[in-house]
Amino acid sequence: MGPITFAFLLAALAWVLVAGARLRDQNPVWFWYLTGYPVVAVRVLTTWRKVAHLHDLSVSRRPARGLVGDLVVKGQALRPIAPRISFPRATRTGLTLVVRLHPGQTPAPFIQAADALSHAWRVHAVRVTSPHRGLVRLTATVTDPLERPGIAVAPVVLLSAVVGILESGGAWVMNLRHVPHWLIVGATRSGKSALLARLVKELARQPVALVGIDCKGGMELNLFARRLSALATTRPEAVATLGALVADMQDRMRTCRDAGARSIWELPEKLRPVPVVVIVDELAELYLTDGTRAAKAEAEQCSTFLLRLAQLGGALGLHLVIAGQRVGSDLGPGVTALRAQLGGRICHRVHDSGTAEMALGDLNKDAVAVALSITEAEKGVAVCTGPDGGWVRARSHLTFTTEARDAAARHEHLPPELPGVTRALETLTKEAGA
Repeated sequence: MGPITFAFLLAALAWVLVAGARLRDQNPVWFWYLTGYPVVAVRVLTTWRKVAHLHDLSVSRRPARGLVGDLVVKGQALRPIAPRISFPRATRTGLTLVVRLHPGQTPAPFIQAADALSHAWRVHAVRVTSPHRGLVRLTATVTDPLERPGIAVAPVVLLSAVVGILESGGAWVMNLRHVPHWLIVGATRSGKSALLARLVKELARQPVALVGIDCKGGMELNLFARRLSALATTRPEAVATLGALVADMQDRMRTCRDAGARSIWELPEKLRPVPVVVIVDELAELYLTDGTRAAKAEAEQCSTFLLRLAQLGGALGLHLVIAGQRVGSDLGPGVTALRAQLGGRICHRVHDSGTAEMALGDLNKDAVAVALSITEAEKGVAVCTGPDGGWVRARSHLTFTTEARDAAARHEHLPPELPGVTRALETLTKEAGA
């Protein structure tokens, strides 16, 4: 090879490296498709058999002849056979492949071997799901998409809010039509308040009534008061507000019954009542009491009203979004009963395992362990109910309070009137003044 040819090859290599670095910075998805995916796919195919043998994902084929006790008397030696896998299919954030299980195999060993697979394939993480019996889907993500979450895009749908990005790279959507009620838990500075701000910002432009219950004196939700149809800042106000909403729910039930409809969405548009989203910030403030009879009675009323709204409100356009730093059975039996009705679960970093167990324990034990591993540096990261009914890691978009407050101000002409709630709060004010 002459010096001119060698210099030309070096120059070409330099240009390839420069172009690759530029492509990686400007369009990381295409950089992954063109360079990363072929390498990882080859690594998966070449290491699968060895990894399967080392981590008990293979099964031993019986020899041609029989056994006497544990002694092989005839036939060939037992050979471990790895399950067959499909060719790795590229995704925007990694790749996915399907494993066809041997008879008698279950997904459990694959779930336990997920970390070993991620190390063997040199990827960020491997998630294991079972779409059908006899099959396991392995989804590998090359890098953590939650480290630098972009603004995910999804169609604007009534009672639906794009609040962040999923670990798979898709949009994290809270759709209240599909999942009527949500529970959000998280310690201080874990991202819970930013998630609520994002939710208010997304719902502020929609024709829905927003009702706030913030018994911390309104420190959080008062920032969005211009868009709220009502705001309760004390427990007596919360009792009056929730009681009025339960009465409104009964009116909606009668309307649906008279029209022969099972939900408000089956009613003609002229008869359909406005959807209501009730946002409760810091649930514990509604349940904790000073021991007096009046305080206990208020807490019991709040518990009863919330439970009734959660049990019956979904089909009637009454939705709950309940948030708290700590949610446990020690707050009272009503909390456990309420939790069972909140199908949507979001768990940020928490200080105690009981709160994570309350939020995710009945969803999946692995989800609890993943939620407890969230660090203080991962603000906005949470484990939440996934689109397929399972669980997934996600990160909310960083939404400053000023952004949500400005959105509330821009749409302050939209809040629908809730006459029952307004009358209940006015009556409470008059009684307090008297």
